[in-house]
Amino acid sequence: MNKQILGSQTAKNGFANEKEVAEKFNNWEADEDAQKWLLIMGYDLKRIEEIKAVVLKNITPKPKSDVNIRIKIKLKDVLNIENISVKLVSNTQGFNQVDKRKIDKYVEMWNIPNDTAELLKLFTGETVPKIKNLRDKRRMFLDEFSEQDRNKILKFFEDNKMLIINDILRGRGEFSVEWVLVAQKINKNTKWILKNINEVINHYSGEVKMSPKGSILIGSVTVQRKGGTPDPASLQFKINPLEIFDI
Repeated sequence: MNKQILGSQTAKNGFANEKEVAEKFNNWEADEDAQKWLLIMGYDLKRIEEIKAVVLKNITPKPKSDVNIRIKIKLKDVLNIENISVKLVSNTQGFNQVDKRKIDKYVEMWNIPNDTAELLKLFTGETVPKIKNLRDKRRMFLDEFSEQDRNKILKFFEDNKMLIINDILRGRGEFSVEWVLVAQKINKNTKWILKNINEVINHYSGEVKMSPKGSILIGSVTVQRKGGTPDPASLQFKINPLEIFDI
């Protein structure tokens, strides 16, 4: 069965968390789901000698990947490394936060100009606006900025959207994401799909514009103020992982 035929599948026994995904890879010789995942990744099962999968935890800064897999190929003195981001969804919408930081952290990452950074702090409420009659006195929505300031914010995201999308979905460093596994629990079964990160990035990236609610859209990525606690004045990036089933 090749990776084109595999597509999305339903796990017979289901799985509930990243630990169980790692366990399935470690039990790959008997686990049908793990075998299908390895085929999608392009491996010949007959040539695999050993697999060691671990959940990535207690790592600072927290990587985008959830599971790290080391695959030893027969007759080769090398280890293949695969990093997977696991998105577990238990409903039909499944909006998922993929990144959240204070504006100054993004300034360091993306070299945001000072004037644009100050506007974004008004957008998140890190800087309390002095303008009256706002929908929310704690912060400003994008449609409450002047046209010039709104365009300045949107231009920054347009000019840097591939850097931004890569950072929020793939991440950086040795544990950057190579594969995205989305699992949706339906009744007692778990429907899953595994996609290469490049396909995922291509899907979610797109036109930068203001959303109908006054947030920012980068393709299918929503950029908004993080509400609630903790860090209520952070910038938040959200996606619907279930869209990956349509790629």
